[in-house]
Amino acid sequence: MAISDPEQSFRQTGWAGLRARLFHLYFLLRRPMTLGVRGLIHDRASNTVFLIRHTYVPGWQLPGGGVEVGETLGEALARELAEEGNIALTAQPVLKSMHFNCRSSRRDHVGLYLIETFNQIAPKLPDHEIAEAGFFPLDRLPHGTTPATLRRLAEVFEGEPVSPYW
Repeated sequence: MAISDPEQSFRQTGWAGLRARLFHLYFLLRRPMTLGVRGLIHDRASNTVFLIRHTYVPGWQLPGGGVEVGETLGEALARELAEEGNIALTAQPVLKSMHFNCRSSRRDHVGLYLIETFNQIAPKLPDHEIAEAGFFPLDRLPHGTTPATLRRLAEVFEGEPVSPYW
């Protein structure tokens, strides 16, 4: 059976889906609007991008996460990149776009940053949150790269129009 919506294969079902909905309910009760950041880490020398695969959601995607109370977008980005990729920013990241992530909830927004000046302190080893992580050539992305990630890459590197939606 063909899937007409490519996002459908990345939807969470069963326990993982319930867990994701419970997290969103928790955030809904705790804060009325959620805000996240994603980092598009691009190594110009090798023309590769850094992607992660979480243990709790399917697909390869850009590293990032939620902005905590009292935290700036830049601070959240630096924290998430360190946690998910052992990556340290060595210059100011460039905010490329903001997106409404209506697939997560009716109140989630994500800022996409381009990072081309960074250091990876050590390769990211698997842990309780990150199953796999690594740099991939733009023309040989891993199978299972999420549609949203492919859209962001096309917007930044291929000049596609920026969608207001994640």
